[in-house]
Amino acid sequence: MSSTGTAGLEGLVVPRPPETSPRPQPIWDESIVVAHDIVGTRYHRLTLRSPEIAATASAGQFVMVSVPESAGDRILLPRPMAIHRRRVDRGMIELIFNVVGRGTSALSTVATGDRLLITGPLGRGFEIPETAGSLLLIGRGIGVCAVMGAIEDAVAEGRPATAVLSANTRSSIIGLEDCAELGAHAIGVADEDGTSAVAPLGARLRAEFAAAPPSAIMVCGSSRLTRLAADLAAEWGVEAQVSLEAHMACGIGYCHGCAAPVASADDTEGPLVCVDGPVFDVVTNRDAGARAA
Repeated sequence: MSSTGTAGLEGLVVPRPPETSPRPQPIWDESIVVAHDIVGTRYHRLTLRSPEIAATASAGQFVMVSVPESAGDRILLPRPMAIHRRRVDRGMIELIFNVVGRGTSALSTVATGDRLLITGPLGRGFEIPETAGSLLLIGRGIGVCAVMGAIEDAVAEGRPATAVLSANTRSSIIGLEDCAELGAHAIGVADEDGTSAVAPLGARLRAEFAAAPPSAIMVCGSSRLTRLAADLAAEWGVEAQVSLEAHMACGIGYCHGCAAPVASADDTEGPLVCVDGPVFDVVTNRDAGARAA
């Protein structure tokens, strides 16, 4: 998960309805690093052997990665990371991260053959609606990793999937090769050429889905793109889900440190990103009107 946090999402997200099926039980796995690659110009991709997590993880779930000691620097708290890919046939998962601090700096030094303790799968992931139709997935930066699982599931179900992959520069876009492998339609946009701006991107998506809107929108990694998803969902009359990003100490609800930007009563603790999410419903204008009525 990235460090973008939940700023700017107050009033825009609500908890999802009660789950209809139990989540997979998380495990603690001493996984082997199968590969450590550089993605684009700034990201690291770890391929980890973890057959049980690969087989049980739902789209949008995450793992907590314990950071190995590096250069004598001991880091106590694990780091949350969305599961980018689930290679069930190979018993592997892929994680992608950017170096932003001590923990990710230490993780950037792990080598093939090293072992990492990971805990997962964790959290409530994306849920593809039963209604037929295509999906629109929108990811920004590391947020692409959270929606990639939904793309995998859509393709497995035979649903058309369109993925908007957004980044600062074209060279730092995540997921283009993954979408090509999966057969999903990818739209790469970037700040450097203006294609990631909300107005032109919104116009492009309205034209893209002019004939038939998607059955749902799923987004992660950007407050402004979440607001765009809310606007499009209201126009098209479809649901939207967002995966929130937050700093976490445990990932399982013990520390109560990752509050979601959802209002609650003064005497009631609000939902947590790690256990009530990370995926929440996006409040559309249509939803707001219904609540007011």
